[in-house]
Amino acid sequence: MGGCVAFTGGGEGGSKGDKSSSLMVLSQAKMILWMTTLLLWICVVQLLTVGEVWGPRLLKTWPACYTPAQTNIHLSLEPKVFLPPKRAYKNNGYLMVSCNGGLNQMRGAICDMVAVARYLNVTLIVPELDKSSFWADPSDFEDIFDVDHFIRSLRDEVRILKELPPRLKRRVDLGKFRSLAPISWSDISYYHNQILPLIRRYKVVHLNRTDARLANNGLPLEIQKLRCRVNFSGLKFTSQIEQLGRKVVNILRKNGPFLVLHLRYEMDMLAFSGCTQGCNSEEVEELTRMRYAYPWWKEKEINSDLKRKEGLCPMTPEETALILRALRTDRNIQIYIAAGEIYGGERRMASLAAEFPNLVRKEMLLDPMELGFFQNHSSQMAALDYFVSLESDIFVPTYDGNMARVVEGHRRYLGFKKTIRFDRKVLIDLIDRYNEGSLNWDDFSNTVKEVHVDRMGRPKRRVMIADRPKEEEYFYANPYECLDL
Repeated sequence: MGGCVAFTGGGEGGSKGDKSSSLMVLSQAKMILWMTTLLLWICVVQLLTVGEVWGPRLLKTWPACYTPAQTNIHLSLEPKVFLPPKRAYKNNGYLMVSCNGGLNQMRGAICDMVAVARYLNVTLIVPELDKSSFWADPSDFEDIFDVDHFIRSLRDEVRILKELPPRLKRRVDLGKFRSLAPISWSDISYYHNQILPLIRRYKVVHLNRTDARLANNGLPLEIQKLRCRVNFSGLKFTSQIEQLGRKVVNILRKNGPFLVLHLRYEMDMLAFSGCTQGCNSEEVEELTRMRYAYPWWKEKEINSDLKRKEGLCPMTPEETALILRALRTDRNIQIYIAAGEIYGGERRMASLAAEFPNLVRKEMLLDPMELGFFQNHSSQMAALDYFVSLESDIFVPTYDGNMARVVEGHRRYLGFKKTIRFDRKVLIDLIDRYNEGSLNWDDFSNTVKEVHVDRMGRPKRRVMIADRPKEEEYFYANPYECLDL
């Protein structure tokens, strides 16, 4: 019985202890619930406060929370992006590419390499941009182009990755890959017969030069159309570049139509080409020193006068003013100068400014703070000029450089927008005869206009020259396979 009594007494004491413990647990639970509720309420108040200040920028998916009741803001969800289905294919390996040259030379190369990767059924790694050329621009692909759009929009054609998978990255770090420069102006069979076996063997191949490494002509139609698709759709500038470009265009549009003059008369162009028309002796010496300072500029001894007469020099600002006037260009039209710093400065621009007083540059239209991010980033500056050039009423390049040709082709794609391509060889002869007095103004002007009737960006087939790809018309200047001719 004692055991029973002891058991009963212990039960009563345990019951009281359990009640006390239960009360304590309940009290703690209420405290935790109260604290949680308070914290949630503080978070809601903070979010509402942030929402009133930043609104759609931070809380665009919570319209009921951040839209003040007294306002009449109506927000709609962003349109759904419909992505093309991924293309399923057996991956033969990975292709890395390092582009060389300026922005528009690299742009064409990127389009070519996407086409090559698609044809070889390999995975393309987002191309590396040139950081070691004359311009020394540190920009990466994603600083200029919308890299996510690039990858997603082309995924029905080719798999594109931002970087190699870790296992293959380690192989590259150990040097277990092949790097080479493909042969210039190659047709697609070269890549199938020479490059694909290397990819299968090494798993990773790096093409370290990509300028003009794919032929203009003689390629399957689907390859040509893919080059166009990458150029006109896949390569989209970053929102920052597009927004700033749109701002420049809107400022210009408020004052009427505008002409973009791609005045390729910067120091590097003159030093490289050896063209010194109108330069004084000190400038000629400076340009010559610069040409010899860059070993990859192969041509050193250059006869400037002979090269000019052959039409191989960029037009000077003075010659450009004369030709625009001969073409009866409206004297009051806005002329946006799409170029870097003009060599010789105001002295060389004086004639052009006198004939056409409404000369503008991006530095005149934008706040220095807006352009600050682009300083020392020549490719981003070039992207801004490219955007404005596409939107202009008239585009006039003074030299057949990469930007001139790629913009011309893009404007053809946008509906054959007016692009005046100077026939420099004919024009130099006419200019010299006019300056010598053997040709009066009316005859000079009429001849200039006649020469350029068929050089206004109208529909036409691309000029092909068998076995001389450097001399034939560049694919990206006239991608007629992708146009409605």
